[in-house]
Amino acid sequence: MRVGVPKEIKNHEYRVGLTPESGCEFVAHGQGVVVVSGAGRGIGAADDAYVAAGASIAPDASAVFDQAELIVKVKEPQPVERARLRPDHILYTYLHLAPDPQQTDDLIASKATCIAYETVTDATGGLPLLKPMSQVAGRLSIQAGAKALEKAQGGRGVLLGGVPGVRPAKVVVIGGGVVGFNAAQMATGLHADVTILDRDVNVLERLEAHFDGRATVLFSTKAALAEEIATADLVVGAVLIPGATAPKLISREGLGTMQSGAVLVDVAIDQGGCFETSKPTTHDDPTYVVDDIVHYCVANMPGAVARTSTYALNNVTLPHGLAIADKGWQQALSDNAHLGRGLNVWNGHVTNEAVAESLGKPIMTVNEAIAQADL
Repeated sequence: MRVGVPKEIKNHEYRVGLTPESGCEFVAHGQGVVVVSGAGRGIGAADDAYVAAGASIAPDASAVFDQAELIVKVKEPQPVERARLRPDHILYTYLHLAPDPQQTDDLIASKATCIAYETVTDATGGLPLLKPMSQVAGRLSIQAGAKALEKAQGGRGVLLGGVPGVRPAKVVVIGGGVVGFNAAQMATGLHADVTILDRDVNVLERLEAHFDGRATVLFSTKAALAEEIATADLVVGAVLIPGATAPKLISREGLGTMQSGAVLVDVAIDQGGCFETSKPTTHDDPTYVVDDIVHYCVANMPGAVARTSTYALNNVTLPHGLAIADKGWQQALSDNAHLGRGLNVWNGHVTNEAVAESLGKPIMTVNEAIAQADL
């Protein structure tokens, strides 16, 4: 199978679908690899490194889409990329379709096979291809939030860890999953006053044991959340419903109860955001202010640390990518039901239940898609 790696074209997106080392693995499996010239520049990987790994270099994205069957990316395809997709293409990347009806309609129209990293599962019920980027985003949320708290950035002028004799910032993390855990780790490491809210008592027990008094762990109710945000300096939204639109946990009205200059960091913005006033921003212009509350809603946060993010992502996407290339998508998904849950769109049909429900689309099951594709 011919594997194609376009250059990411989303604003300030420096990651790349395959590292040279991952490309070498595909070549070792007897697969061809074609990479757009300059695709790896953002992680410090020159074209020569891909050539040394056995890949060929294409002059532009059109050549990659023309030559390749399996398209490996990082971010969702942009409109110009979606226009290049064909029915014989397999797209393997993050998609985040629930809040993006236009992308969904374009992928349906392309009739391509579209496998989303963020809905692939594992035996524990986790999301292994989302996890490393959630780790990165959780840690970055505290860096970004600390910067946004500076007065020159519109924030309250509060130092996250305080100094002797002055209180540290109060950080409220909504959600105790991978993003929330990593955000809390960073915030406690900087000596902030940290509170984590979650509704899963098993998660709360794990967090309590891990932080051992260095963070307050609370069961999340509307009343508890309202009380915590009223005195927060920084709030990190870290909720996730796999494949579905994120729930709105802080309303526009709720902003009025917060301290002027407080900061909201919405890590769930890829799935529509968990604050009513959230809207996607870019690394060019990452923040905006609503009712004196600073919002940071960058939709590709891990792109800021592209080298770390790309290698972390490739560590988990490579095995499934090799299975798809070696076996074909039908056999690979038949052999691994967890990978099968990554199939979001096939031959003009939505195949993920959460996406279909969020967008009001009819659904074809993954098993039905595999069976029909084999006819």
